Amino acid sequence: MFHKEGGKIILIATTLTVVFLLLADNFISLFWLQKAVEITVLFLLIMILQFFRNPKREVAVNDHHIIAPVDGKVVVIEEVFEAEYFKDKRLQVSIFMSPINVHVTRYPVNGKVKYSKYHPGKYLVAWHPKASTENERTTIVVENRVFGEILYRQIAGALAKRIVNYAKEGMQVIQGTDAGFIKFGSRVDLFLPLGTEINVKLNEKAVGGKTIIAIKS
Repeated sequence: MFHKEGGKIILIATTLTVVFLLLADNFISLFWLQKAVEITVLFLLIMILQFFRNPKREVAVNDHHIIAPVDGKVVVIEEVFEAEYFKDKRLQVSIFMSPINVHVTRYPVNGKVKYSKYHPGKYLVAWHPKASTENERTTIVVENRVFGEILYRQIAGALAKRIVNYAKEGMQVIQGTDAGFIKFGSRVDLFLPLGTEINVKLNEKAVGGKTIIAIKS
């Protein structure tokens, strides 16, 4: 199953693949060169298809859990000053997505969207310390009945050129459902209340909609 945000790109990529395969078959006489071209275009198509995959996942909805909004590796767990919305110290958990990860963004909690804002910006590598404040990004705050206000931030990476965000202020959202998409490499930051019990470790692989990032009894 593929994400709807990939529909146009997949159609174009598939069409170009067919065209290049036909051209290679009819106009390249050297066998090894013909096969090299065919393998290359098929490989690129497979990469695009796997990037836009959208696996169905059964989410165990629980207001006492904050779940991973994306697939990837946990690269930051630290106390920081969040300057855009809270303007105070929060516990930041960041998940880095490589181009081979699923890039669907999922709501980490149930609740009401209190804030949703897009910021144009740079395209620093996603693990750069300034990526959270200088890269293209969206900031979304969801108010949950157990944890209070939880902020997550979609951040574009060096290859990402478009962030898709479905969250609108005033919406009621359900944990684990589709919240958006980030195209071609990126990261997501979570900003949680100080004292939140973290359930993951640095360098741990997170699965969007499955991995429990934090727990509140």
